[in-house]
Amino acid sequence: MTSQNITLEQAKAKGLTSLDIAAEKRAQLKALLPEAFAGEALDLDQLRRALGDFVEAGKERYGLNWPGKAECMKVIQAPSIATLRPCREESVNFDTTENLFIEGDNLEVLKLLQKAYFGKVKMIYIEPPYNTGKEFIYPDKYSETLETYLAYTGQIDDEGRRFATDTDAGGRRHARWLNMMYPRLYLARNLLREDGVIFISIDDNEQANLKALCDLVFGEENFVNNIIWQKKYSPSNDAKWLSDNHDFIICYAKNKEIWRPNLLERNEDALARYRNPDNDSRGDWKCSDLSVKSYSAHTDYAITTPSGRVVNPPAGSCWRVSKEKFEEMVKDNRIWFGNDGSNVPAIKRFLSEVKDGVTPLTLWTYEEVGHNQTAKQELKDLFKDSNLAIFDTPKPVKLLSRILDIGATPDALVMDFFAGSGSLAHAVMHKNFLDGGTRHCISVQLPEKIEDGKHTVASISKERIRRAAKKIAEEQNGKLNLDGTRPLDLGFKVFKLAPSNFRIWDGEKALAGDSDTQQTDTLLRMLEEHVDHINTSSTPEDILYELLLKAGFSLTLPIEKRVMAGKDVYAIEDGAMLICLDKHLTDAVIDAMAATHPIQVICLDEGFQGNDQLKANAVQTFKSRALHQESEIVFRTV
Repeated sequence: MTSQNITLEQAKAKGLTSLDIAAEKRAQLKALLPEAFAGEALDLDQLRRALGDFVEAGKERYGLNWPGKAECMKVIQAPSIATLRPCREESVNFDTTENLFIEGDNLEVLKLLQKAYFGKVKMIYIEPPYNTGKEFIYPDKYSETLETYLAYTGQIDDEGRRFATDTDAGGRRHARWLNMMYPRLYLARNLLREDGVIFISIDDNEQANLKALCDLVFGEENFVNNIIWQKKYSPSNDAKWLSDNHDFIICYAKNKEIWRPNLLERNEDALARYRNPDNDSRGDWKCSDLSVKSYSAHTDYAITTPSGRVVNPPAGSCWRVSKEKFEEMVKDNRIWFGNDGSNVPAIKRFLSEVKDGVTPLTLWTYEEVGHNQTAKQELKDLFKDSNLAIFDTPKPVKLLSRILDIGATPDALVMDFFAGSGSLAHAVMHKNFLDGGTRHCISVQLPEKIEDGKHTVASISKERIRRAAKKIAEEQNGKLNLDGTRPLDLGFKVFKLAPSNFRIWDGEKALAGDSDTQQTDTLLRMLEEHVDHINTSSTPEDILYELLLKAGFSLTLPIEKRVMAGKDVYAIEDGAMLICLDKHLTDAVIDAMAATHPIQVICLDEGFQGNDQLKANAVQTFKSRALHQESEIVFRTV
């Protein structure tokens, strides 16, 4: 019996790990600054010279530092060998939806999404823990992140202690929070498009640290604004100092030179300011002040109104335009002197000529976007026939809709990797219902247990999205697709973070034991387990999605199941990629796959049953077919 052990390096070679962030960054840096490398080694002095930085070693520098910051880079650069397993029974419209709900630690999930979703997300919204000392703690452990996750899904760490709220005070509490946030924001930035944007809800506990951290990750030049959201509609009379009535929403662009906010629709009050009392053929208009406070003698002149009244600019001010320009505007009927021709002149601003919308402000009142009680009531309405726990501080759908209006196009892919109660996914479905958009959402949430001990935040979030979708479908009332547009997507695919379907050789575990006999027994047992390197509990669909994800394909890509020479073959991208997971391959199925002219083919090692001749024939078959179609066929086994 031949062992088929897979080391981490072999797993990388077979494409079974997430994107190697460090290797990708080095490749990008080498392409941009080849002079900073000596062979494959990075020359830091040369890199500094290339960037015009001649800072002497040991000199003090400005920047955000905290205990554990250097270790965060190890977390970022450690590739994941976990997987995301499909969960059809908890999904809605699994085969057709383009929405995702991923249950698991968002750090590990963000790593796994790097290949498939790198540079594809238009907008990210997150509400991370505010670090008030009351939230669930993501442990700042810098190794074995998947094992750590598997431990704390049961709220117990690897030493048997319960994960609970953070009782640390002062600097350590802030350092733990920064250690949790830094890797996640770093990986999230990779997923944003060049014209992408991220919005982050936070309060005073970590607002300053978050701003400094985002400057580090996104670049302070990409800071857009710090938005104020009025989260309460009344003062807290029991407040010890001042009543805390607002939260912050920090906004950063991936590239501020490219990203621009979408304009907001004018409300009825704004539109009511435009009228047409003189029946101007150009339509409705409103008055705009002709004077300005920045004084210039060139535009300080007297104006005689049609009634004969002489008008001068207010004291210390002047007119906005020169006398010549003013006369041109009068001839073009762009100046309004009032119904009787004696008013102070004003500029007519035509609705048809102004921007197609309103520039967003940085102050969002509860009348516009709702408050915490609005959000709690939305959840109560959805769960009125259930005794499920309601979140204390959910975000109102109107607030998330405002963020979507500003940051996402109608066809955008958006993401929330602290999904909480699922407000963003709900808002995306509702927004699509209102305007016919095709936005899609990736939600990621840890299965943290709630106080009742029976449910998790993730399970309630999924149920909230199901109920919201059902309510929207009822509101739609059979009017789906009457105008020929794309059907409304009210489903979501559920995936759960899990160990890889392929057994990865653990050298440290193989040497575990206090004696040579124990080590030998452990080694023999592991060798026997690795004869078949695919976990026996894994289904073909589990394996299929792991291969797709780690090959860089979207989890919502249509998959066609074909039968070739009596074997099931999965076709992706209209057959550009073929995957056969049958454990008894034949020359016939190899020939059949090659005949369809694929670009890439993946089969299981186990499918060749140790028949080296069959594998060699397969390699030659694909090479021969490639010569005929004048393009290479990538064939690999896992």
